[in-house]
Amino acid sequence: MSETVGQTVATVDLLVVGSGTGLAAALAGHELALSTLVVEKSEYVGGSTARSGGAFWVPGNPILRREQPDDGPAAAADYVRAVVGDSAPAERGAAFLEHGPEAIAMLERTTPMTFMWARGYSDYHPDEPGGSAVGRTCECKPFDVATLGPEQARLRPGLMESPLPMPITGADYKWLNLLRSTPSRSLRRIVKALGIGLGGLVVKRRYAAGGQAIAAGLFAGALAADIPIWTDTPMVDLVVEDGRVVGAVVNREGVDVTVRARRGVVLAAGGFDHDMEMRHKFQSESLSANSSLGCTTNTGDAIKIGQDLGAGVASMDQAWWFPAVAAVPGGSPSVLLAERSLPGSFIVDASGRRFINEALDYMTFGQRVLAREQAGDPVGTMWLVFDQRYRNSYLMAGSLFPGQPLPRAWYEHGIAVRADDPGDLAIHMGVDETAFRNTFDAFNAAAAVGVDHEFGRGTNAYEQYYGDPTISPNPTLRALGGGLFAVRLELSDLGTCGGLQADDRARVLREDGSVIDGLYATGNTAANAFGATYPGAGATIGQGLVYGYIAALSAAGRLAG
Repeated sequence: MSETVGQTVATVDLLVVGSGTGLAAALAGHELALSTLVVEKSEYVGGSTARSGGAFWVPGNPILRREQPDDGPAAAADYVRAVVGDSAPAERGAAFLEHGPEAIAMLERTTPMTFMWARGYSDYHPDEPGGSAVGRTCECKPFDVATLGPEQARLRPGLMESPLPMPITGADYKWLNLLRSTPSRSLRRIVKALGIGLGGLVVKRRYAAGGQAIAAGLFAGALAADIPIWTDTPMVDLVVEDGRVVGAVVNREGVDVTVRARRGVVLAAGGFDHDMEMRHKFQSESLSANSSLGCTTNTGDAIKIGQDLGAGVASMDQAWWFPAVAAVPGGSPSVLLAERSLPGSFIVDASGRRFINEALDYMTFGQRVLAREQAGDPVGTMWLVFDQRYRNSYLMAGSLFPGQPLPRAWYEHGIAVRADDPGDLAIHMGVDETAFRNTFDAFNAAAAVGVDHEFGRGTNAYEQYYGDPTISPNPTLRALGGGLFAVRLELSDLGTCGGLQADDRARVLREDGSVIDGLYATGNTAANAFGATYPGAGATIGQGLVYGYIAALSAAGRLAG
């Protein structure tokens, strides 16, 4: 907490710290006639949103109302209550559902983005009351980032870049992954994406999809509204007068200066993804440095500054957990999304035994791994085991095409091993040979009848979404044959989701539950509105967008109470 420090270089109505989903707060503020400024710690605009899959989960939004009008608000409310339980305040989820449709409508008005429904991308817990097997996930249609003009250089690069000029949406990815299994349907998707990409290049357009699309769209909206975004400008402290936050001290071009904010400061600066002291304190000593897929600049700064002001925190043990291929030394983990659900594969722990339903949603997967650690029975080294037919059939780690050899570096650093026999593969993995042979045989026997009696893999719509529809009766199960591989996994994440306690108006709360006037928190800087749960693909971006909108409404005095 600081009194005014240094020169006051700007006075605005609303100051937003963070340029990922924080841009939704800025756009909403601008539409509400609030003068708005965004400050961003890194050199890039877009935050972890730009590195993500770009989906958003916002039930009842205008796109969904047009596509599936029978999915009413009552079902979504039942679902959120069922999956969140008492892991987060009920009013947080209720406000998200109430204002979500308005937030997406605002983005349709204030940005050049066009959204679409990812039909069939099931909610992550479709069997819970109100769950949807056809899903409530939406994403941005391919977006021309060339509309950013020279500002393209400030857009944060994506996590996965296609080697070809083709914008791959989340829906495209599913079918691209199944090119060998469903060539007709997959090729139609690929040809369409290539047509958009190559056709765009002819007229000097550069189309992107996923996180790049939504981040660029938000950025374009901010540019059109003349909302200034100061990059390379970390927040240093908050300015408080008479118990109210009235601005922030930021480091601008190496000098600490003050920005005053008449209506409030919105903290949307991400989580503590890369602060290992915090991660070890609140989560697990076993987590390794640089294992998170979130932005490297996400080091919990805004959370710490809020705590210094007396703010409470919640859900600090939670992250958007994501199993990934282990990183080579000096590198980063490789994304692992559909691979766990595809037939001809299974996962074992350090004992050489299966320990989980591999096709579970990734947050629950990580929670199960950590629960075993907390129970004194750590999973240890995890291995994804598969055969040559699997390798010939599907993408891997987001960039390896079917049949493409695994990287030499994976073998050199013990991340990948191969063998012709289960016993030899067990030896190479360093697991018990008898235990692994028994696991291998048991899995093959279960796969032969399409029923995973031990863990129930492939029994709901979400688990089957990334399966192979040509495999019957269970698209996630097939017995392994000849030519065996194992790839070492690690527990990564898409960012932490514990943070400052906030209410249903996005206002930051002290430990005693009282409101810190003038201070708001959204996205991963705030404690997850869904507590310990990931309701559906895009819930992290969804709540960032919606609570950014709510924060602007609250700062503008448009919310009662």
